Amino acid sequence: MDGHLTPFVTIARRLSPRQSLSAAWERVLWRRRTQRWEEQSSTGLTQVVAAVVAAGRPDPDAVAVDLGCGSGQVTLPLAAHCSRVLAVDVNPSALALLETKAADAGLTNIQTLAGSIQGLDLEPASVDLVVTNYAMHHLSDADKRAALAAARRWLRPGGRLVIGDMMFGRGANAGDRAIITAKLRALAAKGPAGWWRIVKNVWRFSLRVQEMPLPAATWERLVAAAGFEEVGVERIVQEACVLVARAPGSAGADTAGDSAGSDVPVSSDGSASPVSSPGAARRSPATASGHATASG
Repeated sequence: MDGHLTPFVTIARRLSPRQSLSAAWERVLWRRRTQRWEEQSSTGLTQVVAAVVAAGRPDPDAVAVDLGCGSGQVTLPLAAHCSRVLAVDVNPSALALLETKAADAGLTNIQTLAGSIQGLDLEPASVDLVVTNYAMHHLSDADKRAALAAARRWLRPGGRLVIGDMMFGRGANAGDRAIITAKLRALAAKGPAGWWRIVKNVWRFSLRVQEMPLPAATWERLVAAAGFEEVGVERIVQEACVLVARAPGSAGADTAGDSAGSDVPVSSDGSASPVSSPGAARRSPATASGHATASG
């Protein structure tokens, strides 16, 4: 991070034994998966990344936090259009890759922090935007609620919350069953490797181990219960949705517009394309084919 920028004041929260064990497991798991996730996210999650970044309405004066940032698919384009970004992830290997990509892009307004979402706290009313992409389904329902309450505290009046994630249940309704059926068919078509992933995912989703997604309607209720306003969800592709909500109050720099907000170009590797400094002219976001995919 540029030494002239004010660093984020981060506060370590005490984790319960369950949370500590979960964070340690995620750290080990994602250290092994760093490169594979980088390759998968370049093809399968481009549309979701573009939607998350656009929904954030990045502003030259905005201070943003990216929870579960990985190697920077969302962080990098946000940093090109925001004042400062705090990038938080449990995986130090992913953060190292993010820092390399930021240096290559000439971005100096990113502060990285190795740690779990559950263990992070910030000063109240200190940020304008909280984003997270494909991370929240790894948290227990209690930790999801705690993260939402924390985001509500951190956001200034009128600040925005943007959550990109898989949003479906375990087959209780026709919509969920259609998503699950499509995913099973896609995996089955890949042969033995896909069959093994079906076995793993059935175990993970049915027992809610590692993968704990919630339906979009449940997310809307949780976010509203946390004190947010103007909560809305858009389905992007298959199970992938983007939820947008606003903290109560008026933001001085907030401008009228649709939910997509500012147009920010996003390339397939998640970086802004081309890289520009905060306040640069906006362009239309890139579009890409592909399907969002669960980890594993």
